[in-house]
Amino acid sequence: MMTILAFVTAIALLVTFHEFGHYWVARRCGVKVLRFSLGFGKVIFSKRFVNSDTEWVISAIPLGGYVKMLDEREGEVAPTELYLAFNRKPVLQRMAIVVAGPLANFLLAILLYCAMFMVGVPGLKPVLGEVTAGSPAAIAQMQAGDTILSINDEKIPSWQQLHWQLLDAALQQGEVKIEARTMQDVTRVYLLDMSGIATNDLEGNFLIKLGLQPYQPIILPVIGKLVDAGEAQRAGLKAGDKILRANGVLIKVWSELVEIIRTHPNQSVPLEIQRGEVTLTLAVVPQAAQEAGKSVGKIGVAPQVNEAEWQAMFTDVVYSPVEAVSEAVRKTWQTSVISLKMMFKMVMGEISAKNISGPITIADYAGQSAGMGIAAYLGFLALISISLGVMNLLPIPLLDGGHLLYYAAELIKGSPVSEQAWEIGQKIGIAILGTLMTFAIFNDVNRLFAS
Repeated sequence: MMTILAFVTAIALLVTFHEFGHYWVARRCGVKVLRFSLGFGKVIFSKRFVNSDTEWVISAIPLGGYVKMLDEREGEVAPTELYLAFNRKPVLQRMAIVVAGPLANFLLAILLYCAMFMVGVPGLKPVLGEVTAGSPAAIAQMQAGDTILSINDEKIPSWQQLHWQLLDAALQQGEVKIEARTMQDVTRVYLLDMSGIATNDLEGNFLIKLGLQPYQPIILPVIGKLVDAGEAQRAGLKAGDKILRANGVLIKVWSELVEIIRTHPNQSVPLEIQRGEVTLTLAVVPQAAQEAGKSVGKIGVAPQVNEAEWQAMFTDVVYSPVEAVSEAVRKTWQTSVISLKMMFKMVMGEISAKNISGPITIADYAGQSAGMGIAAYLGFLALISISLGVMNLLPIPLLDGGHLLYYAAELIKGSPVSEQAWEIGQKIGIAILGTLMTFAIFNDVNRLFAS
């Protein structure tokens, strides 16, 4: 239910803002707006206010919306109302009306980011864990325990921002300047070479390829909790048991135990444990579970953790109202640019089309972010709003960017583009968008079954 409500709220807000951008500028330009619709298809609610020419409606299919304007190309217009028709307006006014929708989405993203930054964004502190030997980070002499202060002179308040900044740098494949504070409280500057990051590395956690990972407290192989009636409980394991060996292998940290359990589904794994002063040997058979298309073992246990150490890893990034506005504008611009770069690489075949997401994935992320708190949900809404704005500005017929392309041609040649050109463009646009939607839904279904 949370996923459905979060998804419907997101679509309603983003579409309403987008279409209101078209509506508001159209009214400022003297165009008569016949209908403002949230959704497509059959009208399920309609309202016309006193002294208003516009019918405000909610339609059955909540995956978009539209603003219907008076236009001679779409129906007969009374001679007395020709001056109110969209097609009779100067080309610059028509371009302003068309571009207003995407710009409204960018404005919404800025407002959402402002709210998010003032509420406070929870995140991991940008502290490095173990640096992989031989990696670009190791070659740059970066060290575990370094706290990243800035990347290319941009402040880095959290690990999420570090990831975002390095993603942008990876797309350019240049060298980045990283300022960090060492564990000895000494400020150092590193030069990290990003040229070794291939385009297909961006589809996964490319930071691993750089040799970077966030710091995590050491988790000892001590059982903290057990799932009721789980495999571990049935085998006789108890909270507080310390795992000494698993399948004959010496266990020093929890992750080593996890790896052995995961790689032995439906196989008996002998465990040597310490319970108080007593050493015992028990056998557990990990239950097989499907994960990302592979069979992995699980026994239903969680480690004993030091809550204080884990809480110390996190931080709340909060900005003053003035700082929030500046940061929101910067974040919106940066996200838009990275989105365009990723789209370009996808079109060029450098990045897999598997990265295209559709309504199912968006709904899933809406529910997940809503469950994580208001700041996460605001960030999700801002990201989708930017994506909607960028997508609509692409020069594809049927989209706002396609219309802008036609009007730019009209501005250059001094006369409107022919009806035949519009019709051909419509067919091309339908084919492109239909293909994109097919890919998106196919990818959504694949992700759904894989998870």
